[in-house]
Amino acid sequence: MAELREELLFKQPESSHFGDCPICFLPMSLDKDEYTLLPCCCVLIMICNGCMYANQMKDETSRRDPRCPFCREPYVSSAAEAERNIMKRIKAGDRVAFRQKGCQGKKEQNYSVAVDLLKKAARMCDVEAHSKLGELYHNGQGVERDMKKAVHHWEEAAIGGHPGARFVLGANDAFYGSKFNRAVKHFIIAASQGHDDALEQLKELYKNGKVTKGELAAALRAHQAAVDSTKSSQREAAAHATRIF
Repeated sequence: MAELREELLFKQPESSHFGDCPICFLPMSLDKDEYTLLPCCCVLIMICNGCMYANQMKDETSRRDPRCPFCREPYVSSAAEAERNIMKRIKAGDRVAFRQKGCQGKKEQNYSVAVDLLKKAARMCDVEAHSKLGELYHNGQGVERDMKKAVHHWEEAAIGGHPGARFVLGANDAFYGSKFNRAVKHFIIAASQGHDDALEQLKELYKNGKVTKGELAAALRAHQAAVDSTKSSQREAAAHATRIF
């Protein structure tokens, strides 16, 4: 069982846990400033800024009332309406809604609520929920501090394609366990998903003789390929518009 677990843990994920934008079908960037999570009437959906910007331009050109690019319904008109939509999704058993409310509880330091909702989302295989639970167990927030459980949740998140959780596992192995071979594997996988900090750690480990020249070169190429795969003219236009305003 342990060998199977290790094989699963160090298997290269097909994509990050963000997956693809549901409109343009390009991989989502790891940069949280480059996407929007919309509380639509029927679902909580993550959409890249490129598609959001293109939809905005269409709304302005046609002089129509702004509508969600996914469900084509009008945007929510207030924070209260957005909250009602999220609560509807929670009653429907939506894992994303459980996760978002759990993350909100964590941010507001309402840790008992955060743990309860994030556990519900994690039981439904929500990758981000596993990552956040890892943080809560690591810090002893809302639960008794338990590094074994923290690592378990980070591993579940990493297996699901979460490069941030994988980076934490690599850092934990390198700096607290001196397990540099495992750490390098984690950093290489995370870097190949476009994770900048993982790539920087590989550079540092290369200086210390823990990473070979070939491993670093391959990681650099894979990292650039991952970053390039998230780019498009539409997303560049959105970024340019953001810089202007």
